[in-house]
Amino acid sequence: MGHRKERKNGYAVKRSDYDSHGDYPLNESETENSPCPVTKRCGGCQWMGMDYQEQLREKEKRVRKLLAPYCGLEGIVGMEQPLYYRNKVHAVFGEDRRHRPISGIYEERTHRIVPVDSCRIENQKADAIIVSVRELLPSFKIRPYNEDTGFGLLRHVLVRMGQASGQILVVLVLASPILPSKNNFVKALLKRHPEITTIVVNVNNRNTSMVLGDREQVIYGKGYIEDTLCGKIFRISPRSFYQVNPLQTELLYAKAMEYAALTGRETVLDAYCGTGTIGIIASERAGQVMGVELNADAVRDARVNAKINQVGNIRFYQNDAGRFLLDMEAQGARVDVVLMDPPRGGSSEEFLSAVARMAPERVVYISCNPETLARDLKYLTAHGYGAERGLVVDMFPFTEHVEVACCLQRKDS
Repeated sequence: MGHRKERKNGYAVKRSDYDSHGDYPLNESETENSPCPVTKRCGGCQWMGMDYQEQLREKEKRVRKLLAPYCGLEGIVGMEQPLYYRNKVHAVFGEDRRHRPISGIYEERTHRIVPVDSCRIENQKADAIIVSVRELLPSFKIRPYNEDTGFGLLRHVLVRMGQASGQILVVLVLASPILPSKNNFVKALLKRHPEITTIVVNVNNRNTSMVLGDREQVIYGKGYIEDTLCGKIFRISPRSFYQVNPLQTELLYAKAMEYAALTGRETVLDAYCGTGTIGIIASERAGQVMGVELNADAVRDARVNAKINQVGNIRFYQNDAGRFLLDMEAQGARVDVVLMDPPRGGSSEEFLSAVARMAPERVVYISCNPETLARDLKYLTAHGYGAERGLVVDMFPFTEHVEVACCLQRKDS
């Protein structure tokens, strides 16, 4: 899954009495007759009004139709409890017309803030922490940032939760590096939420749609949290990629390992490896693993994660996946299994061509976009591979998105 595919979040079920202008109360249809009062403005939970079992049937139907020419499906795996699953929660901060602080999400395709207090697909503790931050602002004379005037300080709050560990990371994204009464603010927030593990100030003073800036200061704790996934420990810092639904991620990765059919002797390439989650999980069943990722921060995290888990048979390289594979081919190197998890745009033809020429025995393709998966399967099945089977995993209930794992076998093996 690399370092990509972050969605707009904030799929709200409750919000304050006023919209971002502070003058327009919610109407009855939004508050009483809808499963979510702001679903039309948020645009995130496209399927919030649909029965969950119907969602699963529709998702499986869509993926099955797309992949039918190339790959059969084993079915779809849903969640027993499909609510409150997101372990990464982001809120943008601003003010209403009466200069009261508000927090929530941008209205779809705009930069108007829709105030949100809680959301049916976000971790409830994370939502409560964001509300507490907002409520503390007036007493510390901290103003939210105004994009139009450039005045104000607090731009965003990001909360990351460890599903297994229970650890909590809070990131305060500021327009300048000075947080007034920093120590007292931390004490006040910890008094409300003593379970918070660490707090980081991130400085973003650029006119950008990106949430995080480049500078960070740890003001409480270690600056990162850890969580356990498939029996391995992974460090999560403000910019780390980590799947937002770890319960479903474990099922997805378990299926990927089943498809890889490792015996302990194979050389494995983990392409688009991100922070190394899949490769590290595969390492205990492989002879050696190579992870390749273009994002330097992700590679650094991957190396730390390998050290934490005392994995000695894995190496990570910062490079473009296609270029890396071409270099391997030029050196006469071989791999037995390719694990690939590209961005939403899918893989590059350069990479797929190199895979076809190197001819590993198996390719396990994990995708967050069935359309680009179908495109890439078309190429691979025309160049020496058969797509044996696939599984849809509902990683994102109440949205139209899914993850798919596919197993491809070299035809002459």
